[in-house]
Amino acid sequence: MSVLRLLAFLEGVSFIALLGIAMPLKYYYDRPEAVKIIGMTHGILFVLYTINLLIVHLKLRWSYGKTIGAFVAALIPFGTFYADKKWFRI
Repeated sequence: MSVLRLLAFLEGVSFIALLGIAMPLKYYYDRPEAVKIIGMTHGILFVLYTINLLIVHLKLRWSYGKTIGAFVAALIPFGTFYADKKWFRI
């Protein structure tokens, strides 16, 4: 498994955890610490994913469309899983 695929998976899981677990805990059960912990983890993984995406873009000479698509996928829930299936499997 490439580093990009691993980061895409972890970033996707952290995003789903943030939206599906941490946010409900914060707003329904008054537990804001869940968002702090999962949110920070997600933020770090997002930055690492983005940096690694740029490295792959330069190293493998990906088109701008493919790279932008992979970036936008990280902004959509389950998007990195789609990007993995469409672009990252080599």
